[in-house]
Amino acid sequence: MTYMSNLKKWKILESNMVLNHRWCQVRQDTIELPNGKIIDDYFVSIKPEIAIILPITINKEIVFVRQYRHAVADFFIELPAGHFDPTQESAETAAIRELQEETGYLAQQVKEVATFYDKPSKDTNRIHLFLAENVIKVGDQNLDITEEIEVILIPVESVFEKITQGEISVSGTIASLFLGLQLIN
Repeated sequence: MTYMSNLKKWKILESNMVLNHRWCQVRQDTIELPNGKIIDDYFVSIKPEIAIILPITINKEIVFVRQYRHAVADFFIELPAGHFDPTQESAETAAIRELQEETGYLAQQVKEVATFYDKPSKDTNRIHLFLAENVIKVGDQNLDITEEIEVILIPVESVFEKITQGEISVSGTIASLFLGLQLIN
């Protein structure tokens, strides 16, 4: 659906990379708003693409990961996910890889569900969601040095209750559950 609008894009007058580290990139833009006002300190976080997978076992359990998130110093239940470079692999390949690395489960067939943004006011990345039904445990986790992950199976029928109780509270996971669960067989 296309909306007819008189809204205008912001004009970038100047753009400088103020932090260029492999784990964090921040760009400072000088922009001109449609009303002519100049903003000289609009910061944009350059982030990699993210692949999220909604894995469901034959017993209608969702394979979640529980892990520590340092920025807020707490543990969270999330869907398996990770960043990827689209010049190196597809979003689908990344989703399947992340599932197997983080959980030891294999997705033999996946369905692309949606591509969405988490924070487009400040972040550049897209989130690619895939659904995998009838996933099977095929091995052990293969975790990165910064990962310590607990695998949790939650019955599909219990997921929305866990969201309302605050046990599942990460926005990308919640959006993915609402988008993906309507498509399960």
